[in-house]
Amino acid sequence: MARPKNTTETVQITISTTQQVKDLLELLSKSGFYGKNAADTAHALLKEKIRDLQRDGQAPSPRYSPLQMD
Repeated sequence: MARPKNTTETVQITISTTQQVKDLLELLSKSGFYGKNAADTAHALLKEKIRDLQRDGQAPSPRYSPLQMD
């Protein structure tokens, strides 16, 4: 089943990491739980950690305003 189209605008970033981290991301992606590949898995884990930091008050929560346009 195809997943629905993302309604939030996305931007691409590039990170550099070690081969060991890349290998672990690929291994985690094999389960399909975090994503279908290393990039999807990294994205899911990053979002999860940011939510943890926000919950603990160590990172700001996003402020969304439907009237704010850039």
